[in-house]
Amino acid sequence: MLPQIDIAGQQKLHDSHIIIIGMGGLGSPAALYLAASGIGKLTLVDFDVVEISNLQRQIVHTEAQLSQLKTESAMHTLKQINSEIVIETISEKLQAVELTRLCQQATLVLDATDNFASRQLINRACVETGTPLVSGAAIRFEGQVSVYDRRDAENACYACLYGDSTEEDDQTCSNNGILSPVVGTVGCIMATEAIKLICSIGKSLTDRLLLFDALAMQWREIKLNRDPACPVCGPAQEHSHD
Repeated sequence: MLPQIDIAGQQKLHDSHIIIIGMGGLGSPAALYLAASGIGKLTLVDFDVVEISNLQRQIVHTEAQLSQLKTESAMHTLKQINSEIVIETISEKLQAVELTRLCQQATLVLDATDNFASRQLINRACVETGTPLVSGAAIRFEGQVSVYDRRDAENACYACLYGDSTEEDDQTCSNNGILSPVVGTVGCIMATEAIKLICSIGKSLTDRLLLFDALAMQWREIKLNRDPACPVCGPAQEHSHD
């Protein structure tokens, strides 16, 4: 009934393959809405198991699924929403080569991880394969989301914003706490951006970083510019991939 999507858009969703990396607080709501929206294939990547402390925010899992692999738990829930969806699960930490190979097969990637090292690895794979990347993060009462779409060489990548540092930080939900609806809000926006990209509708968050402050209930937007000297998508890198 949405004229911007219509039958043609629904077919595009059905024909698409989305990779969701991280089946936690961000990946849970995103996966639920994408499965319900009729995405044809989801690949769920996570090496962790469901713990009782996860259930406060990781809404794709339940008490009945404690100690299960998060990928298997999520697949069980998503199949109950959409029995026709094809779901592939990868329950191990992917290395760079495997990640790049996986991204080559996908329509787009959702980065729902919670650490810099993983985000840098995913960004590099998406830049190398030209796969659009929807990236979200949340901690305490704050969230952020952006789209990095290198199908247009003028668009920024994740490393244009953060450099290519992979230093581990302790800025994770489990270390700092999180108000559960905040990850839900960010995860829902990630799903929305994914659907928009697949259907080629609206204006995506490409080159824009959306910041959410739940305590003040305020949104801010920061314009992103591509870094010509970016260590990942800069000219030197482009030549090295030829």
